[in-house]
Amino acid sequence: MKKQPPYSFRLGILQCDHVMPDLQANFGDYPEMFRNLFGEVAPELQYRDYDLTQMDFPESPDECDAWLFTGSKWSVYDDEPWIHRALDLARTLHHSGRPVVGICFGHQLLAKALGGEVIKSDKGWGVGLHRANVEAPQNWMQPHLGKLDLLVSHQDQVTQLPPGAKCLAGHSFCPNDIVQIDNNTLTFQGHPEFSAGYSKGLMEKREQILGNKTFSEGIASLQQAPDKNEAAQWILNFIAEAIDNKSCGQ
Repeated sequence: MKKQPPYSFRLGILQCDHVMPDLQANFGDYPEMFRNLFGEVAPELQYRDYDLTQMDFPESPDECDAWLFTGSKWSVYDDEPWIHRALDLARTLHHSGRPVVGICFGHQLLAKALGGEVIKSDKGWGVGLHRANVEAPQNWMQPHLGKLDLLVSHQDQVTQLPPGAKCLAGHSFCPNDIVQIDNNTLTFQGHPEFSAGYSKGLMEKREQILGNKTFSEGIASLQQAPDKNEAAQWILNFIAEAIDNKSCGQ
């Protein structure tokens, strides 16, 4: 794969939740987390934010060059007006051919919108650092890794992939961890934008819900560093390749 930087595209961040106010002081809100994530490898990127929870939706897929749905405390099957509209938006953006990325809730939203299945897993909460094993390497996965370690925080899982989707990486707890849908949509169950400190803060707030075993194992896992920069590079490479393919009419 050719070297892509500098990245000249504009990324629309589709915000599906807000960081809890007491955690925002130290870690920022979700758009800031993604700016920090991508800023490490592509400081030249441009952004536009949309707060979907406040019904702030783009009017056209052409307002940005690429799109990213964030995580959320909600489930994609919750009966909320903004979620119904977000499902419609996910379909519109995917079918426009613009590059689309989904993180956690966004991963599940795109799967459900395009015909997959999302349920609350009987495996319970996934928290802390999880390792996804790469099962279907792609050219844009540079630097090459056989696994990707990311921080996670979820109960729901994609249990059935939509048409046109393929699983790129997974593990026993979450088999459909990284998914590509057609040539323009990429989704991650994990959170490349999370820091260890933020992950710890979330777990501490949910300690009673998680239970001692899940909480203790999740906290202990934070001793290992996630592959944040590598995941950011993969996402940007994927977007750049999808933009090139769209411009060439593929």
